[in-house]
Amino acid sequence: MAASSGSGKTVSSAHPAARLQAWGAPVAVARFVNAERAAQLEKLGITRIGQLFYHRPLRYLDMTHISTLAEVRLGEATVIGQVHEVRERRPRPKLLVTEVTLVDGTGTLLGVWFNQRWVKKTFQPGDTVAFAGSVKLEYGLNRIVQPFYEKLTEGEGPAHLGRILPVHPTTEGLSVGWLRRIIAAALDDFADVPEYLPQALLEARGLMGYSRALRQLHFPDSLAQAEEARRRLAYGEFFDFQLLMARRGWQARHAGEGTCHVTGGSLLAQMRAELPVTLTADQSDAVAEILRDMAAPAAMNRLLLGDVGTGKTLVAAFALVAAADTGTQAAMMAPTEVLAQQYAHKLGPQLDALSISWELLTSSTTPAERARIKQGLAGGAVTVAFGTHALLEEDISFKRLSLVVIDEQHRFGVEQRQGLQKKAQAPDVLIMTATPIPRTLALLAYGDLEISYLRTRPIKGAGVSTQLIDATRLGEAYDAVRRAAAAGQQAYVVCALVEESEALDARSVEEEAAHLKAEEFEGLSVEILTGKMRPADKEATMARFRAGEIQVLVATTVIEVGVDVPGATVMIVLDADRFGLAQLHQLRGRVGRGAIAGQVWLVARHATAQARQRLGALADIDDGFRLAELDLEMRGAGELLGSRQSGLARFAIGEVLADRDLIAAVRADVEPFATGAPFAPAESLLQLRITALEAEVAAEGPVN
Repeated sequence: MAASSGSGKTVSSAHPAARLQAWGAPVAVARFVNAERAAQLEKLGITRIGQLFYHRPLRYLDMTHISTLAEVRLGEATVIGQVHEVRERRPRPKLLVTEVTLVDGTGTLLGVWFNQRWVKKTFQPGDTVAFAGSVKLEYGLNRIVQPFYEKLTEGEGPAHLGRILPVHPTTEGLSVGWLRRIIAAALDDFADVPEYLPQALLEARGLMGYSRALRQLHFPDSLAQAEEARRRLAYGEFFDFQLLMARRGWQARHAGEGTCHVTGGSLLAQMRAELPVTLTADQSDAVAEILRDMAAPAAMNRLLLGDVGTGKTLVAAFALVAAADTGTQAAMMAPTEVLAQQYAHKLGPQLDALSISWELLTSSTTPAERARIKQGLAGGAVTVAFGTHALLEEDISFKRLSLVVIDEQHRFGVEQRQGLQKKAQAPDVLIMTATPIPRTLALLAYGDLEISYLRTRPIKGAGVSTQLIDATRLGEAYDAVRRAAAAGQQAYVVCALVEESEALDARSVEEEAAHLKAEEFEGLSVEILTGKMRPADKEATMARFRAGEIQVLVATTVIEVGVDVPGATVMIVLDADRFGLAQLHQLRGRVGRGAIAGQVWLVARHATAQARQRLGALADIDDGFRLAELDLEMRGAGELLGSRQSGLARFAIGEVLADRDLIAAVRADVEPFATGAPFAPAESLLQLRITALEAEVAAEGPVN
């Protein structure tokens, strides 16, 4: 049986489970949605029924607490009045100020907009309007800048007083009132769906039911209920995501018969005996966790997450040697030739001392060398392969690859990572990243991996001093470079751009290098290093810099990770406000690694007060994880992770920063379901939910 809608469409009155399936239907089937409105909704990213419910209100108009214009106090308020006057003025040539004067018989209030031409056409004298926002007393009048508003005389019908009205994000041609009406109708027709989360979880976490949360998010009984509904839906988003990730990790670990690696072999024993340094407690724990995973029949799927200089490379070496002890092969893939060469340079001598054969394969490897390495890998003569994407090429095969180590994995796409894993039967996988990530974010970004943390530096070095300066003090930074060069040391100058850009006001590598050679560092050897250079040229430049033949290296962030040149003691970062704190922390980790203290000069020419506050934190904080927390608070998850987990941006309701407690709770709550075991009969709806989400993710394709 079907009920008739106001638009002439029919709405299903089927079982609630069928209504949940109907969420995938085109939004055009919803009441009040014609072809024009469907096109407008698509601009908002809404193409299906279910997406209407997750189109979260920007804020709410609390019509239950209306202040007269005489009673209104400074701070958040909702007022109702009649439009007395709409006035435009231009205090400056490029500034248009529109003022809407509201009166109600008790007083006056101004709504103020800047450079918004549409405002004058929207309001007419005599309109009854509700304004909501932050009231400030300025120029002797109460004002609300950019108020949220509700016209109470719209042709579609007046809003009802005594209610809390949602203000949804909308687009040109689709009014807030019409969008509210569409969502209200969809809630009536499709939101009566069954609860898919186990009742025990809801009770343990004090969460409201699913259908109620959907309604209370959009049309709450109180603002407190709106927030409670938001947290229930955020919990659901985090639960879905983390359960998908955890099940994916379980499937990866049990995809086939893995290798039970030898973790008490003679090569590992010799390596431990000959180590020139003592492992930190963090390193010892990480090595133990990795070797325990490698000894098990299930494939390892572990992330080694460490701060600058915490010794991830040495920890990874234990895994490589365990593979050699087992008589199998290992591959270590880096995203850049510079980093791949760095690993070969650092680990090669250790492997040589243990008589473990190894090779470096990159796109700049000569054809003759490549043919020799290819034969050695296929025949098993080569035990450890260091390389870049070149390891992924179809004609490269291994005799018995049992361990895959992937560094800076957020720079590889899913298909690239899987490409190396497919060259083996259920290999152990160790992923490393030098970007410190707050625990909250790591639970989301790497939910399919077990995580080992490194926070303590085994070699402190002489340390680094960091100074934030503006362009007027750039001469001081240049003087520091000259003094370093005179003492036989080296320096980096980091730029945000490779080439000069008309669109961006930032110094480029090419522009800065030309300036430094001609004016500031005449007589010094100044060279450039960028990701756009030919591989052979990059390798040659790094070799010369490492050998001390280049005194000043002008580079992009290609040097951000892994580059270890003890003679480099000074770094200048131009346009530092264009970088995140975590990235700047990585960059400054390139200096002060030896016996001489490093100096870092952060140059911010056009930084805002907020940006200067953020950059100033680098001078006081040396803990990469704490800086990452600040980056998360100030810039957001997307800025911190870049494109590694663009999926994080898909949370429509959840807020990574505000909901940290929920994320941690969900991590524990998904564990009982994060295996290949069948769901219990009482969990059949959760099974349906996860199956549908898995199909949706598969249809969207891999996320880089």
